[in-house]
Amino acid sequence: MRIAVVTDSTAYLTDEQCEKYSIYRLPLSIAMGNETIEETKMDSTSFFEKVKTMDGLPTSSQPAIGQASLLFNELSKKYDAVISIHLSSELSGTFNTIASLSKIYEGLAIYPYDSGISCSAQGYFVLEAARMARENASVEEIFQKFEKMQQTLRAYFVVDDLNHLVRGGRLSNGSAIIGSLLKIKPILHFEDKKITVFEKIRTKKKALKRIEQLLSEDVEKGYPIVATIIHANVEQEAIEWMKTLKKHHPAIRYELSYFGPVIGTHLGEGALGLTWMEDQTKI
Repeated sequence: MRIAVVTDSTAYLTDEQCEKYSIYRLPLSIAMGNETIEETKMDSTSFFEKVKTMDGLPTSSQPAIGQASLLFNELSKKYDAVISIHLSSELSGTFNTIASLSKIYEGLAIYPYDSGISCSAQGYFVLEAARMARENASVEEIFQKFEKMQQTLRAYFVVDDLNHLVRGGRLSNGSAIIGSLLKIKPILHFEDKKITVFEKIRTKKKALKRIEQLLSEDVEKGYPIVATIIHANVEQEAIEWMKTLKKHHPAIRYELSYFGPVIGTHLGEGALGLTWMEDQTKI
């Protein structure tokens, strides 16, 4: 069976990765004033600079169902099935749209997957699916691998301003109020596909140290790890953090990524995150 791998733009894979592994992308969009832009057509630096000039925050929107249908029409000419991997269904309606389309679409078997997360963590599933599809794995085998990957997947991040998450409806109001009053830098994570507070920390420096500690706990379990530092327009800060992590855990395979416009809308500039899991390339 010839299987195509589709994802959305919030996996923030590079053009080179998509070309190398034949990965297809459905772009989410950003509305900035009267202008709506596909996030693949705007770099993060330009996005955050433009946000500073706006009175309100941008809003994000999922790919149109017609856009998805056009892509699947093209894929049906070359493939028998599609595995479509998307950001958490609690952050966007993208997964549900593709799931609905899969029930009525004819001529191509569509298998949607809710990663329950986003950004590079979502990208781990996409890259592994593409690798396995090349090796002629079945849809069932790929989904079984996803289940195994979820067991070691971790993702933690720190934001400079909780109000972005609250105004976008991605975090409870109570958490933001506490954060504002106490000037804390809570560590956030995904729980049941939702962004929630993992721990409340007083400073960003201490929050990053705590995330390092969580990484160390998994390193001690003995399996190979890939870890990705993700930043919202603070690349130098992310590079410095990576240098620190490499000193403590040189055996880990490190990658650097970013929070693009759609996720950056909810997290705000200055956010830093770290995601990791068992390194599938070393199993």
